[in-house]
Amino acid sequence: MSQQVARVDTLFLHERGDDYRVAVHRDGERVFHGVLEVKQTDAGPRPRRLRIKRGTDEEPRSPDQFVELARRASRIRISQQTSGPGREEVQEMLDGYQLEAKVVRTCRYCASDGRYSPITEDTAIKADDEYICSDCAREELDRELALNGGITGDARARLEELLLEVQDLDRIENLLKGELDPDLTKFDEISATVDDVDPVRVDSLDLHPGIQDHMEGRFDTLLPVQSLAVENGVTEGRDQLVVSATATGKTLVGEMAGLDRVLNNKGKMLFLVPLVALANQKYEKFQERYGDMVDVSLRVGSSRINGEGGRFDPDADVIVGTYEGIDHALRTGKDLGNVGTVVIDEVHTLGEGERGHRLDGLISRLKYYCETHQSASDTQWIYLSATVGNPSDLAEKLEAQLIEFEERPVPIERHVTFADGQEKVRIENKLVRRAFDAKSSKGYRGQTIIFTNSRRRCHEISRKLEYSSAPYHAGLDNKRRNRVERQFADQDLAAVVTTAALAAGVDFPASQVVFDSLAMGIEWLTVQEFSQMLGRAGRPDYHDKGTVYMLVEPDCSYHNSMDMTEDEVAFKLLKGEMEPVITRYDESAAVEETLANVTVAGKRAKALNDRMIGEVPTKHAIGKLLEYEFIDGLEPTPLGRAVTRFFLDPGQAFAILDGVRKEQHPYDIVAEMELREEEH
Repeated sequence: MSQQVARVDTLFLHERGDDYRVAVHRDGERVFHGVLEVKQTDAGPRPRRLRIKRGTDEEPRSPDQFVELARRASRIRISQQTSGPGREEVQEMLDGYQLEAKVVRTCRYCASDGRYSPITEDTAIKADDEYICSDCAREELDRELALNGGITGDARARLEELLLEVQDLDRIENLLKGELDPDLTKFDEISATVDDVDPVRVDSLDLHPGIQDHMEGRFDTLLPVQSLAVENGVTEGRDQLVVSATATGKTLVGEMAGLDRVLNNKGKMLFLVPLVALANQKYEKFQERYGDMVDVSLRVGSSRINGEGGRFDPDADVIVGTYEGIDHALRTGKDLGNVGTVVIDEVHTLGEGERGHRLDGLISRLKYYCETHQSASDTQWIYLSATVGNPSDLAEKLEAQLIEFEERPVPIERHVTFADGQEKVRIENKLVRRAFDAKSSKGYRGQTIIFTNSRRRCHEISRKLEYSSAPYHAGLDNKRRNRVERQFADQDLAAVVTTAALAAGVDFPASQVVFDSLAMGIEWLTVQEFSQMLGRAGRPDYHDKGTVYMLVEPDCSYHNSMDMTEDEVAFKLLKGEMEPVITRYDESAAVEETLANVTVAGKRAKALNDRMIGEVPTKHAIGKLLEYEFIDGLEPTPLGRAVTRFFLDPGQAFAILDGVRKEQHPYDIVAEMELREEEH
């Protein structure tokens, strides 16, 4: 034994019941440890028995060897956690051998295991009203994480970072139980920023008197992004891609340019959006603001009705429509008249799966329509988005001038907390109450948008919230959605619970956004989608700041096709860079858009394909169309016209044909197609 301990850096003593743990350390590593028993003698406390630990066994040694160890030690340390009488006893024993010892604060977990681990105020971590070292705290956290589903990767790193920052294991464990400790849940803050742009005075604009008077009645000066657009020629017919955060005033850029052209007899305005709910909302605002100076109509899907139950009017001055609604008109040969301005809102949709290639095709077909019905230079194109990862590249592909404005009107705090599916609603209830019970300096209550991944979940959450709330999704009829929008605008609702699919553009002036899930259906959100959604928190005219809460379920996924868990996705979204807007074509998308282009442009379909943003394998697509008998030469067959009219991909078309040939009931055909879509 004396050879093993030729040099001892530290001899460490820690009280354990009626005896003491002894640990010998050299070069920061424990050489061995054991148990020391002490007896009282006439000369004072002395070693009685020493047992060295060997695995699970204890090997007895002479008590004199403890004294030898102590004399060889460079330093002797007594755990501060040793009680008063125990500390006095061991100190008296060491004094009897003229050995100096120092009482130090140590980790109890380490000391109980015979390890010397000194801690200080800077390194101690509170756990159950005592203090332990960071290594033991991490081990305890690991055990807690295992009970919560095994959080790994960035989520685990974040929790360890918080543990070392706040030095309180109990607070971290409470965070895993859904406690809303703002110091721990806060991930970061996106500061409010103001770009130095000289505002354009409204009375300096040279617009038609109708829109000029309207603008002067509402504003003295334009907002910065509007001023930039005007200074760069938006009211002079320049094509522009306007990229700016939510609530910075992008929409008015398109409105004033388009209405000026309408009133100056330079053609009607098409204002296009991706969703029916958004189209209805925009239509009502246009009617309210501009209905006294222009006729406004609505075109959604293949519908011919407007918001008031009348027929769609292709001769209206302003047509608010969905992408699909206008595309359907083109695919079926409808005459839209002379188009002076096309405003495409949420143009980043070009980068989305199914919607992306359809918007790409629509832009190409609509440009062809404008070229063949009037001079191409007579139509102004304005594209709007809050979230584009590659704005310069996209502007070049759209042949538009880039107007990029990076101001954020109010700061946004981003918070992350962990909770299972059932616990989430309890937390959401608390967040909604807390927001609605507070008022901003502008006098508005805090209101919440809760994003979740299914319509069923929308209703489930809304039913369980204590304060007034309503579900809001594409499955509701227009009348009910309008009622929810009015109630929210009047502050009669504390919250709306909506699907991620309705995130784009729907106008709810909320102070708080809560992510009940980080999925859209069975797909994880992209950074672009996430940024679009969180950007709905906080409005400059209503709120002092926006607040975003991500409620993350550890080790959770919503479908077996998902290759990550929600805790992994959370930090990918928080730290990730915005994806570039790129339209991608698989065979099905190429066939659908090429067929639509053939239907609209016949022999010029290839030219329409060539100028689309995505790369379309035209030759292969035409070959497939001939094989499927959707075209004859470069003319659509009756089957092809039916397929493109109803936006069917080849698989859907053949499923319907197969059902018809088998004389299936139409309901059965539809049910099979729905099942096929769900499986897909």
